[in-house]
Amino acid sequence: MAKRSVRALVKPEILTWARDSAGLDIETAAKKLGTSPERVADWEDVESDARPTIKQLQKMSTVYKRPLSVFYLQEVPFTFQVLRDYRRLPGTGMPTYSPELVLEQRLANQRREQALELAGELGIEPPRFDHSATLEERPEDVGQRIREILGVSIIEQYAWADARIAFNAWRQKIEDVGVMVFQMTRVPSDQVSGFAISHEVFPVIAINRKNTPHTRRIFSLFHEFAHLMLRRSGVSEYDVDADRPPEEQRVEVFCNAVAAAVIMPRNRFLTDEIVQGRQQNDWQDDEIEVVAAKFGASREAVVRRLNTLGRVSTEFYRSKRAQYDREWQNYLARQKERFKDKEFRRNPPQDALSDYGKPFIRLVLNTFHNEQITLSDVSSYLNVRVRHVPTIEQKMGLA
Repeated sequence: MAKRSVRALVKPEILTWARDSAGLDIETAAKKLGTSPERVADWEDVESDARPTIKQLQKMSTVYKRPLSVFYLQEVPFTFQVLRDYRRLPGTGMPTYSPELVLEQRLANQRREQALELAGELGIEPPRFDHSATLEERPEDVGQRIREILGVSIIEQYAWADARIAFNAWRQKIEDVGVMVFQMTRVPSDQVSGFAISHEVFPVIAINRKNTPHTRRIFSLFHEFAHLMLRRSGVSEYDVDADRPPEEQRVEVFCNAVAAAVIMPRNRFLTDEIVQGRQQNDWQDDEIEVVAAKFGASREAVVRRLNTLGRVSTEFYRSKRAQYDREWQNYLARQKERFKDKEFRRNPPQDALSDYGKPFIRLVLNTFHNEQITLSDVSSYLNVRVRHVPTIEQKMGLA
């Protein structure tokens, strides 16, 4: 007699929630699970008696990126909400996210909750993010206020030698005011530049680590910081010219204007010796590059700033933007060809620092040193092998 498969005693609504929160439609989920859409729909039908086998549930756990135990919950959890999509086109309804982006959002929420738990274990009162702005304010004023909140002078900014150093410096300044800054690695750079999760305690900014060069990440940092100032969570992209509903277009234009005002303060920008010495549209590429390097901005951001402040025409800006986009696409093609047969060696300790940020890692390590979690717990929190923890401690200055 053939052995009968054991059915999992799980609720259909939990299966629906797990699939939806993984960003998968029924057809895609069925393909990944190696079954038919009809069968998946049957499992999720509250009127049906059909249930997946234990083996099938284990596969769901892998595909949906959820612990097996979650599927045995009696009620759908409401702790995770998919963020509003500020890239959504008019009339398209709910946003459609890739499973990779949904997972990054979920992980960011999870890390924030872990940070709150760890702070509680240590008896630490996290700083409150009580800074705010409104869409009725001038972006220039909000940008100046953000610089004051972060305590960055133009002299300090000029001293940052390159965009990588500038990104890390700006990130630390933002983390110092209580924001958790994570970097994501699973989402293509052309899909999303970052997202913000607004909270009074431990608000989150997530930046796409695939966004290169670092000047794009710097701009995204302050675009998302502006979202936090507005108290609006959401997913954003670098391209402010993308089509959106009017109310969301207003938010994105505002956040981009604030980001530009932070990085390139109006008075300093207009009194720069190169900017002062140029007539409208009388710009060479090498001059744009010098100004961009000085402020830690991209060439496109500099030309857009010049356009916003009336120093170049809209036609000039659009021409340069198209030129830079062509150059960028050519660069990506060359890089793809150059590295297509090469394997990159990972550096797990450095990846942990880059992706999780020092405040989160410090909470984890301090809780470990306080003997409130184990070394195995540290490994799990930081997604590294136990043998990498000492190196992370050294990099954090905690060894």
